[in-house]
Amino acid sequence: MTLSRLAELSADPAASFVLIARDGADTVELLAGDVVDVDLLADIPLVEGGTAREVFALVPYRQVRERGFSAQDDGAPLRCIVVDEHLELPASDVLDALPAENVPLRDGGFDIADDEYARIVERVIADEIGNGEGANFVIRRDYTASIDVDERTAALTWFRALLTHERGAYWTFAVITPNRIAVGASPEAHVVARDGIVTMNPISGTFRHPQGGATKETLVDFLSSTKETEELFMVVDEELKMMSAVCSDGGRITGPHLKEMSRLTHTEYMLRGRSRLDPRDILRETMFAPTVTGSPMQNACAVIGRHERKPRGYYSGVAALFTPNAEGGHDLDAPILIRTVYVNDGALSVPVGATLVRHSDPYGEVSETHGKAAGVLGAIGAIALDRTAPAQDDPDAPAAPRSLADDPTVAELLASRNSRLAEFWLNPQGEDFTGPFAGRSALVVDAEDRFTTMLAHQLRHLGLDVTIVPWNEADDAAVDTTDLVVAGPGPGDPRDIASPRISRMRHVVARRRDAGRPLLAVCLSHQILADGLGIELTPLDSPHQGLQKSVPVFGENASIGFYNTFTARVAPGTASVGVAEVSADPTTGDVYSLRGPGFASVQGHLESILSRDGIRTLERLVAHALN
Repeated sequence: MTLSRLAELSADPAASFVLIARDGADTVELLAGDVVDVDLLADIPLVEGGTAREVFALVPYRQVRERGFSAQDDGAPLRCIVVDEHLELPASDVLDALPAENVPLRDGGFDIADDEYARIVERVIADEIGNGEGANFVIRRDYTASIDVDERTAALTWFRALLTHERGAYWTFAVITPNRIAVGASPEAHVVARDGIVTMNPISGTFRHPQGGATKETLVDFLSSTKETEELFMVVDEELKMMSAVCSDGGRITGPHLKEMSRLTHTEYMLRGRSRLDPRDILRETMFAPTVTGSPMQNACAVIGRHERKPRGYYSGVAALFTPNAEGGHDLDAPILIRTVYVNDGALSVPVGATLVRHSDPYGEVSETHGKAAGVLGAIGAIALDRTAPAQDDPDAPAAPRSLADDPTVAELLASRNSRLAEFWLNPQGEDFTGPFAGRSALVVDAEDRFTTMLAHQLRHLGLDVTIVPWNEADDAAVDTTDLVVAGPGPGDPRDIASPRISRMRHVVARRRDAGRPLLAVCLSHQILADGLGIELTPLDSPHQGLQKSVPVFGENASIGFYNTFTARVAPGTASVGVAEVSADPTTGDVYSLRGPGFASVQGHLESILSRDGIRTLERLVAHALN
């Protein structure tokens, strides 16, 4: 009966259904129901007629506009399937029932040529990262082709190939709806909310297995890469910003782990925290994974809009399953939409992106997109009929069964990464906020970098009653009346007075300092404070994006994470400027911290996972500003 139902749905061109194979399960879930397209996440119909409903949703990238971020609008619908049937079928039986057709790809190739993509990478590094717009950005291109086989038959054939050959995917899935078909093997659970616990799974670094499979030696080379390690740390920082926004306890880091798949290996952490929010609100606050957008998230969306040729569709969105639970609410399971093939009207596309950081080699990133596309095409058993397709793995080659995660050398190399990280985020934090500044209030002004959510979480642990406001809502009354103003970080050139955001942050810093009221200035705002004191601002020769340094902070050396392209600079040996004490690099004169009557500042991000001495240094600077 159950397999016959799959056959019926597969043969019905009007039917909408989803097949999901979860990591480690020996079953395939079949979900079927009516399609409903909605405008907003809040419109997802979790309750109908007073009854909780299970709903599967394809969430396109354009929904990020709900967070106030920019996105090219291609009209991709927020597509929901209101589930009427949810069956669990033995995976072996499903394999026997699925088609195994040849699906030739015609006229295949990347929509952006290799040389042009390399030039885009160069521009992003020079014009965006080099001008302080962010730490990392993901720019995609699409492998496209045509197929002549019936689209549903092709999709189910590809799903069968993934079930047969892929391993380690969080979800292997096929989504079949009119005019929207997606098949993939996502390695990443973007966000899960279950029993009041929110989990996020930042993954970064892509190691494509050499012919014959991964070995300890080749994997050790990958794990020793500075670029791959920094990419993962920056992604964890970005997802902790989201966790701190939705979880009362901010989120705890566990890991790192290897994510071993048939043809690729990634590195990953797990983040966990407690939340009482509606799952649709959790999903909204976590749109979308920095692994496929960049950091800081808001500016990453703007950079994507400036450099990508066309809208993203569902790439970097999520597939979200909302399931009623015993408490009367819904659990959420939402893997990221990567490693996915889309087909519509005979046109196939495989969107792939590369994470661009200050160390990126343009043609290395070209190669990464080739590797990712080849991994997807090989996994689905695609047959290319042209010479422009990326080299594919043999779809019939057996998946490597051996895990290298337990190898002592690999395990030690992975574990050693945590020696660089802040214990604050590695340890359970709880919700005890009776710190040394209990009874005081703080207003954190967000300059479009959600590091402010992590900063606010740490300030709460120090006892402060914290409110976060965006820069354009920081009115003078609020700035004047709170016990402590924390002028936050943000992207861009601190000298750009034509920018409304920079201009407003300059106003906030100056107003608070002129009034002699307690002020803490961080990163961008530290530079603004320094400029107001007459200290020179200058671009760094090489951006400090995701860089950990041990620096002097008024009598103590502190291990701090830096995300800056500009710096305040004094003559080496300068100890004070006007009323401000200066803590600077003895060789370059780069200013790491300032303090004076009622104010303190820091160039680095004390809230970052890279700031091993972050919470102690934050307490010291806040104590100075308040005393």
